Amino acid sequence: MVRDYDGGEYAEVESSTKFASVPDAFQRLWTPHRIAYIQNGQMPNEGECPFCLAPSMTDEEALIVARGEYAYVLLNLFPYNSGHLLVCPYRHVATYDEATAEEVAEIGSLTQVAMRVLSQTAQAHGYNIGMNQGRIAGAGIAEHLHQHVVPRWALDSNFFPIIAQTKALPRLLGEVRNEIANAWP
Repeated sequence: MVRDYDGGEYAEVESSTKFASVPDAFQRLWTPHRIAYIQNGQMPNEGECPFCLAPSMTDEEALIVARGEYAYVLLNLFPYNSGHLLVCPYRHVATYDEATAEEVAEIGSLTQVAMRVLSQTAQAHGYNIGMNQGRIAGAGIAEHLHQHVVPRWALDSNFFPIIAQTKALPRLLGEVRNEIANAWP
């Protein structure tokens, strides 16, 4: 402790030059995959749908884990939890009632397989599955139908989402994509 000119005590400020090599009580959230969104923006150019663009990219670039005839599965770029998947029809439709019977059936089938694969690879204890349809309902990309498959674990919630609007993700998206894709039947 150091005393100030009035005789009070305060903690001495340390130089930050040593911090990288000295362990401390802080946990770091390293999210190097997010630099692309900081530098280039979150979305493609206006008028371009990311769910229409993804199938034209390599699976690794688009984070696609499986492709069907009418729909495909990819990792969410802004996941609630590690392994958060999206099931999207290839066709650009906004709502579930606009999807064909074949698209609905394949979205359902791919969702079932996604749950089985996440149970195997991530040992998920449960799932949140759903669709936000329309901007007013919370859809981030309202113009293209997509279903969320969010793996959940006992005690996976903490104060971060509530207090800091932050979610701790323990693995890089590319690693998770590879693991899920390799386990997909």
